[in-house]
Amino acid sequence: MGKDGGFLTPKAIGNRIKAKGLQKLRWYCQSCEKQCRDENGFKCHIQSESHQRQLLLVGENAGKYVSNYSHEFHSGFFSTLRRSFGTKRVLANTVYCEYIKDREHVHMNATRWVALAGYVRWLGSQGLCEIEETERGWYVTLIDKDADSVRREMDAEKKEKMNLSDEQRRQQLIAEQIRRDQERGIQHAEPVYTEFVRNDEEEKVQVTFNKVVVEEKKKILPPSILVTSSKKRTDTTDETPEVVVVVVVVTVSSIGSNLDFFLTTTSSVFKKPFPPAALKPKKIST
Repeated sequence: MGKDGGFLTPKAIGNRIKAKGLQKLRWYCQSCEKQCRDENGFKCHIQSESHQRQLLLVGENAGKYVSNYSHEFHSGFFSTLRRSFGTKRVLANTVYCEYIKDREHVHMNATRWVALAGYVRWLGSQGLCEIEETERGWYVTLIDKDADSVRREMDAEKKEKMNLSDEQRRQQLIAEQIRRDQERGIQHAEPVYTEFVRNDEEEKVQVTFNKVVVEEKKKILPPSILVTSSKKRTDTTDETPEVVVVVVVVTVSSIGSNLDFFLTTTSSVFKKPFPPAALKPKKIST
C-alpha cells in the first residue's frame, strides 16, 4: 500500500463523492473535457502541460472545433426537446436543465452561441421551433417534420374535409375562387349600401292592394256519341268518354223440343245497322 492510503481511504472516497453530479460550469475545460471542483484545481489544470498542448491543437483550426461543438450541442438539446416534451409549448430553460443532467454534455460556452436566448432565436430562424418571448423567458414549441408526423397531418386534413358539410365546402370553394381572382388582379365590386332619405317629411306613403277576382269557367261537355262495340273510336282529341248503348230484345219461343231464339235489335240507335243476315232468326237444335 502506498503512502496516500489507497483507493478505499476516506479521502479517496470523499473525492469520488464530490466528483459525482454536476459541478460549476466555470471550472470546466471543454477542450480537455475535464471538470475541476474548485478554482484552485482549475488554475492548476490550465497551467499543466497537457492543457497547453491541447490548446495548441485547437488553435490550429479553431473554427472547426467550434462548429463541431455547436453541432453536438444542437443535436443533444434538440433530441431532449423531441424526446421529453414533444410538440408541447415549454420554457427553453426547462429543456436546457433537462439536457445538462448528462455529465458528458457539451457546454454552451464552447459553442458559437453566447447565451441560451441566442440559440433559441437561431431555432426560430431555421424554422425548427416556434418561439415566443415572455416575462418568464423564451418559450419553444417543436415543429415536427418527420415523415410519420406529415402523414398523420395529411390523414387528419382528409378526415376534416370529409366531415365538412356541403354548405361549408361551397363557401370554401367560393373563397378559394375569390383568392385566385385577387392574385390575377381581378377585383370584385362590392355592393354599396345607401341610406334611405326622404326629401319631404310631410309626404304620406299610401299602400293599396288590388283585389284580384278569379272566375272559374264551367266546362261544357259535348253530347254523347253512341258507337257500336265492334267499332273503336279513332278521334283522340275529344276527351269525353265513349258511351255505347245497346238495346237487346230476346224472344224465346218453345216449339216442341226445339228452342227458337230470335234476336231483334233496334237499328236506330246504332250508326251502322246490322246486315240482314245477322237479323235472320237462327234455329238451334237441342
